[in-house]
Amino acid sequence: MEQHKPSVRAEAVELLRQGVSNRVVAQRLNVPRGTVGWWLSEDRKKRNVRYERPTDCPHCTKRAFDHQAYSYLLGLYLGDGHIVSKPKQHHLSIFCDARHTGLIAAAGDAMRQVMPMPSVRVRHKTGCAEVKSYTKHWMCMFPQHGPGKKHERSIVLEPWQRDIVDAYPWEFVRGLIHSDGCRIINWTTRVVGGERKRYEYPRYFFTNKSDDIRKLLTDTLDQVGVEWTTLARGSDPFNVSIARKGSVALMDAYVGAKY
Repeated sequence: MEQHKPSVRAEAVELLRQGVSNRVVAQRLNVPRGTVGWWLSEDRKKRNVRYERPTDCPHCTKRAFDHQAYSYLLGLYLGDGHIVSKPKQHHLSIFCDARHTGLIAAAGDAMRQVMPMPSVRVRHKTGCAEVKSYTKHWMCMFPQHGPGKKHERSIVLEPWQRDIVDAYPWEFVRGLIHSDGCRIINWTTRVVGGERKRYEYPRYFFTNKSDDIRKLLTDTLDQVGVEWTTLARGSDPFNVSIARKGSVALMDAYVGAKY
């Protein structure tokens, strides 16, 4: 490491104690940013000051946040998201089909609207994109986080989450459908004028092993006036179907296919 005059280090430490960022101090004093960071770390050790990373977590700071974006993000998380919480690694991940570039962008935007401070990145895998936001405070915003798979534990919304979903039900439904659902075109045949003809119609599906998560969806569908049925594969009733014309029209107006 390059040696610097004690006066330069003292000036840097004084600026850092005043809250000036590492980057600005490094630029002002023409010192490598890594050196500034090391000086700051050593100064904290000397003063026995524990570093707490700044946060804009609404739960911890009582800051107002975008409830509409949160309702959508909650649906994405419950459908196909998870939180990693380790000593040196904390992030929220939402998994998307790599073809759905609009959905990938929407997931990142929702994360930023709820908590603007954490960094958001997209990690591309084969046929898949993982949208990640890095902070341990996503556990504050999603208290459903816990060990094991979501369908193996109870999933219950906190009262404040319930209030947000009640205020923005369509955003919640859209998040669930965009994560673990789809819009498809079904077909059947019928006899018209003595001739059998093919008939196509749109349909929405939501598939999830968690009884609690499916019920959160169907209760919200009831709230917005969408009729639904349960379809079982064998003995497993994991599929929620929306096929009636009026209900599909509502879904098309407020949810739409993944994009």
